[in-house]
Amino acid sequence: MTSAATGASLGPVHRRLIRDEFGVIGVLVVIVVGVGLFHPDFLRTGNLLSITHNTVYVGLMACGIVFPLAMREVDLSVGGMYAMCMVLGAVLIRDGLSTWLALVVILAVSAVLGALNGVITTYMRLPSFIVTLATAMLLRGAGLALADGKQITDLPQNDSFFTFLGGNTAGVPTAVWISVLLVAALTVLFTRTRFGARVRAIGSNPEAAEFSGLPVIRTRIATLGLSGLMAGVAAVFSLAFFMAGDPTVGQGYELTAIASAIIGGTPLAGGRGSIVGAAAGCLILSVVASALAFFQVPINWTTFATGGVILLAVGADTLLRRIRGSRSADA
Repeated sequence: MTSAATGASLGPVHRRLIRDEFGVIGVLVVIVVGVGLFHPDFLRTGNLLSITHNTVYVGLMACGIVFPLAMREVDLSVGGMYAMCMVLGAVLIRDGLSTWLALVVILAVSAVLGALNGVITTYMRLPSFIVTLATAMLLRGAGLALADGKQITDLPQNDSFFTFLGGNTAGVPTAVWISVLLVAALTVLFTRTRFGARVRAIGSNPEAAEFSGLPVIRTRIATLGLSGLMAGVAAVFSLAFFMAGDPTVGQGYELTAIASAIIGGTPLAGGRGSIVGAAAGCLILSVVASALAFFQVPINWTTFATGGVILLAVGADTLLRRIRGSRSADA
């Protein structure tokens, strides 16, 4: 694939992604407004900001996981990565390392471990599903060992790391502001760069991409490294907000992140994806969970409702694409 061909392909691809994103964003708006009609308090600014802030951690993982999914890879290690990095940062800070230097260490470690998933997947010729499942267990076990199985709470809570990243800016959680910037940056990376074009091309047809000379191995390692990095970013925000390192957090986050990406328009078949859609998909799941509380639905039904939302969203997305495809064929 030449540079000219890659650049020419970005325009229509970008337009299609925007069209798909409007759909999932529309669903999100309908759900929020619908719940607000029955419970006006749901639309309070404080409640909506709380829902958005609670979505940041899994949402960042979902945005990062779009890249391997678009390449037909699956990263199940992000939940374990998140917990381990959170504990690692807490241990480093507790033992006297500068909080901001600990942030750099967390990001570096998460990126390297994510890339290592790619190296093992590639050179041992193992499915990423198996490799990342194993590393998820290894990382969660490492986090438990580092923390001796308990929370690490004796941290300098007046440090600027906690007051800034864990606090508010202009009345909005700082983590939300930075997450919006990261979503925008990842969207540009996925839709407007040669790297993003390679990810989509390899996911569409791995054999043809390899035959045409695209760096499949390097791109696979980079995408899994990026997925790990976003889990590390989520760990940084979580550590700053909760001011503690908990080795038990993040259970099931990897599945929620994958579900959010799929709801947002990133199929397991690869070849395409949407960063904004993944973030919106995660918000949909959080809004549904919060709405159940407003409707006083027992918490035991939350998981059931989440599964139903995923099935409905994916089914509706598939139906809309078939209708769109048949219209294109008729035209």
